[in-house]
Amino acid sequence: MGPDGLLFRTQEVGSLSRAPFLKGGNTEERATQARYWGKVLDVENYDELVRLIRNGIDQAKLLRWASLYGIRFHEAAGLDVVWDGEQRRVEMYEHSVRNVENFVFTGRVKVWDAETYNKAKLVSAPRLRSSAYIEEFLFAKSKARRELKVPVTGPYTIMDWSFDEFFVKRYSHLEDPGERRRRSRLDFLYSLIENVMKPELRALVEAGATRIQVDEPALTTKPDEVRDYVEAFNEMVKGLNATWTLHVCYSDYSLLLPHLTEMRIHELSIECANRDTVELGVEERSRRGYSILKTFSEQGVAFKVAPGVIDVHTDFIEPPELVRDRLLYSARLMGDPTKVIACNDCGLRTRRWEVAFEKERSLVKGAELARRALT
Repeated sequence: MGPDGLLFRTQEVGSLSRAPFLKGGNTEERATQARYWGKVLDVENYDELVRLIRNGIDQAKLLRWASLYGIRFHEAAGLDVVWDGEQRRVEMYEHSVRNVENFVFTGRVKVWDAETYNKAKLVSAPRLRSSAYIEEFLFAKSKARRELKVPVTGPYTIMDWSFDEFFVKRYSHLEDPGERRRRSRLDFLYSLIENVMKPELRALVEAGATRIQVDEPALTTKPDEVRDYVEAFNEMVKGLNATWTLHVCYSDYSLLLPHLTEMRIHELSIECANRDTVELGVEERSRRGYSILKTFSEQGVAFKVAPGVIDVHTDFIEPPELVRDRLLYSARLMGDPTKVIACNDCGLRTRRWEVAFEKERSLVKGAELARRALT
């Protein structure tokens, strides 16, 4: 049975923290980490990496090893659909923008806590310089033992997180600032889709990518633009044969409706566990983080929903029984367990590998308990 036919399929959402041997420490400490995780994850030929770390290894080769460890991390945890934890990426926005002409980085801005990103300004029409994703996908495809889902940064988030010093000039003659904003942002969005996203996505599909996740954390920040984005997204994926997942984290998901029902997605990945309780049970009182699923069901959405059942912003290891109850409650609200996918709220890059691995193992065990409860 393939992943699509499995009840409560388990899958990653995107990022892990950098592989421990990529982080600080002296040579022997990094070699020790490579050996430890090589054994835990059953990474083939991990002794070769240990030797290379001790004798000297260039960054490109080290990142390929990190990618392999990331793939084996998810596979060893038991996930049905995997990725490499974005081991080659600096950060979701910067990784994409680095590969696009006419963006100029202006400095780092704070997102939350210690999280920052390197913000850029657009000074002329964007043009794809080189793919941000194809090399890492081809490597992952050559190594993965399970199906892959490739996360890509969406055009709306790139547009919204950038300074526009190009398109806005087209409408400087308009007196209405709201109209200037609307038109320039639409031009920016569609230019990214035509000149950056379509070439990227087409190359991935032609290379064999069957599942692609479009990350849009900025999508609900300006609710009046959701309809425009839905139309733009549908244009972006038209004619491309893949399973499309939209990932929107830490948002008011009601702001996506009713326009979301018109979107050509197969899956919607959202955050729920962060706003839930850690009590066991399948009652509304315990499962307050999942109420939006009832709204989705009432709207008659055709896509599957991947509600986060693992909170990525805490070291608390969710017991499998808690994962089970969150999935069973989600299935009840959706009215159909086949429309529920098991995953995390978001990527696990803020957690240490020791914690992230146990969280993923609990995800897999909890999904199995939920399947048993319905059979």
